[in-house]
Amino acid sequence: MSLFTSINASSTGLTAQRTRMDVIANNIANVDTPNYRRQLVIFRPKGEEGFIFNVPMAKASIGVHQMGEGVIIEKIKDDDRTPMRTAWMPGHPDADANGYLHLPNVNVVTEMVDMIDASRAYEANVSTIRAAKGMYTRALDLLR
Repeated sequence: MSLFTSINASSTGLTAQRTRMDVIANNIANVDTPNYRRQLVIFRPKGEEGFIFNVPMAKASIGVHQMGEGVIIEKIKDDDRTPMRTAWMPGHPDADANGYLHLPNVNVVTEMVDMIDASRAYEANVSTIRAAKGMYTRALDLLR
């Protein structure tokens, strides 16, 4: 295990959660934009393609990624599961042939809960980096 493994893993979490907060802010900003679809950030573990299960640790560690390397952003995708809201506005320029305006599937309450979750995860990654830095500093102090 490398000296900076925990810092590197936490830094990937910082980047991922920052991107998630940016996407959530974009969703809130477009709450009244017709035809806008809520966006979601999809994470996956870094090195997931190299995971081997039911293999002894000595064999698995040769050329294969191990857990705890952090996360990467797999993609930012539209939320297709939540239905769009509709409003009957036949005079609106973005209304369809039947006079319905398709409004975003963004719920501000849901977005705020997601924002709190992302900010807490960001804070947890910062705390992990601070704790690792403190441990490394104390270990260096022992060598003096």
